[in-house]
Amino acid sequence: MNLISLENINKSYGEKILFNDISLGINEGQKIGLIGVNGTGKSTLLKIIAGIDTADTGKIIKKNKLRIEYLSQSTNFTKDDRVIEAVFKGNSPIMILLREYEKVVEKLSKNPQDTILQSDFNRLSEKMDTLEAWNIESDAKTILTKLGINNFEDNVEKLSGGQRKRIALAGALISPCDLLILDEPTNHIDDETVSWLENYLNGRKGSVIMITHDRYFLDRVANEILELYKGKLYSYEGNYSKYLESKLDRLSKMEAKEEKRQNLIRNELKWIRRGAKARSTKQKARLDRFKSLTDENIDISNEKVEISVGNTRLGKKIIEIDNISMKFQDEVLISDFSYIIGKEDRIGIVGPNGMGKSTFLNIISGKLKPVSGCVEIGETVKLGYFSQEYRDIDESLRVIDYIKETAEYMRTSDGTLISASQMLEKFLFPGVLQYSPISKLSGGEKRRLYLLKVLMDAPNVLLLDEPTNDLDIETLTILEEYIEEFTGTVIAVSHDRYFLDKISNKIFAFEGNGKILEHTGNYTDYINFHNTIDEEKDSKAKKQVKQEKEHRGNKRGKMLKFTFKEQKEYEEIDSNISNTESTLEEINKEISKSSSDYVVLQELMNKKEETENYLNYLLDRWVYLNDLAEKINNKNG
Repeated sequence: MNLISLENINKSYGEKILFNDISLGINEGQKIGLIGVNGTGKSTLLKIIAGIDTADTGKIIKKNKLRIEYLSQSTNFTKDDRVIEAVFKGNSPIMILLREYEKVVEKLSKNPQDTILQSDFNRLSEKMDTLEAWNIESDAKTILTKLGINNFEDNVEKLSGGQRKRIALAGALISPCDLLILDEPTNHIDDETVSWLENYLNGRKGSVIMITHDRYFLDRVANEILELYKGKLYSYEGNYSKYLESKLDRLSKMEAKEEKRQNLIRNELKWIRRGAKARSTKQKARLDRFKSLTDENIDISNEKVEISVGNTRLGKKIIEIDNISMKFQDEVLISDFSYIIGKEDRIGIVGPNGMGKSTFLNIISGKLKPVSGCVEIGETVKLGYFSQEYRDIDESLRVIDYIKETAEYMRTSDGTLISASQMLEKFLFPGVLQYSPISKLSGGEKRRLYLLKVLMDAPNVLLLDEPTNDLDIETLTILEEYIEEFTGTVIAVSHDRYFLDKISNKIFAFEGNGKILEHTGNYTDYINFHNTIDEEKDSKAKKQVKQEKEHRGNKRGKMLKFTFKEQKEYEEIDSNISNTESTLEEINKEISKSSSDYVVLQELMNKKEETENYLNYLLDRWVYLNDLAEKINNKNG
């Protein structure tokens, strides 16, 4: 069933045309990845689908009572929002109820004897039952935990930008909807969480349209790719890998068509040059055909960012890290770490957020000093640091003036001298845009401009802190090609698994408590190594269980029997189960009597959960012990 259709949509900002008569439809069950160079209007298209923005012309047809949930790149919470309240955003009856319920719970925890609050709590609890809202509340807390948010009472304003984005993501995921719209959901979350999100979306029944530059994510989640290119929208069935194959086929066909057109133009041109007159109808028709051939615009350009920046010579001594340690307050981020970085090193740094990865780069760059140990930088080293923090850009500057602050001219890797303006052209900043203020650029365009500024300085050691955030796939692909040809050293923090596989030959894994694991190979090699270790641990555990079973067995004529501890447990298990069931029955009676006393009720609910868990454990043990007793009787007859 079709959920929403966009027909002949046009959208412009000033002289810039974003969409030129584009159309698309989204059906039930589709999981669509929207890609394209930054600044082409991907986020604007999502906003139009979500109803947040409007097209200049065109028609939008929606299914009756279509429910849409939209995750923006930017978050918008009030300063007093707690985490749990911020997740329950929106104006649906369930979300309004959940916000009211959480507020009353918070107030009751501070004023447990307030009878009005107790009454509100009971009333809202009944509503929660009626609207079946308990599952959504439980899902919200589960998802927040999976996204690394554990304190639901924290004030959102005090959290980092990345944490706020994850809270917004949780809010989008729990909201019941037919169409989920996600703008950069994989930014600011680590690779383990991205894997969880992949599984979550694959198991979700509703439709999804998303912008992401994570190519593995697109490969594993999307079943259709939409590419926005020069105002046109191109559709490709399948995941990202299938898209690459289909696009190559489309471009090949277009090139063949263009070659045929050029041949026709050459033939027609020869005919015209022989002196054809436009008198007869036949001759006029040929002249008209020539005009239509020359007017036809077949775009076969494969426009992409080109990076051919040169770099300065690098000596033998690069960077020597000698026994450094770093901590913030009582949290140890790096503990006694040493490493000598070589010229051929392409180091990918991975690990959960908050483990000290960016801190590590800041220590190398000299922005931070370690608590102990030291970092020595070679005399010939010229650092280029592409950091996450580039917010100090003077956005009133024109694009070209920002680049000229670093260099007006530079040499490329082949020795050619080119101007800042020419380099901007290579980075998809055409002449008109070069003289625009930076404030008019999109977030991704600003990141691309910042990358160019770093590379314009011709570094020989690159420090890249999350370079894949906000950069489009086209730019990332060429950055990867640049790194492959780069003769210096690269150290990159990234959650983009595809990027790390392409550029790294070593992995530093930040595992917590200051521990950094060094592994030779790219990201997939590292993951395979980890999986092998886990499999070995699992195999060892299974082997131990098997040995224990064999030990209990009647091997080599030995008699199968209970251990002393098992014998005692077997004798008491029935009475223990009976006593626990009685305790659970008493707790349920107390719960029914204490529905108006919030504090007592919470204590009883916790006690009930603990008792139920213990009862389940006893029942499992009863099955095991009775099974073992039967085997003993059979063996020893």
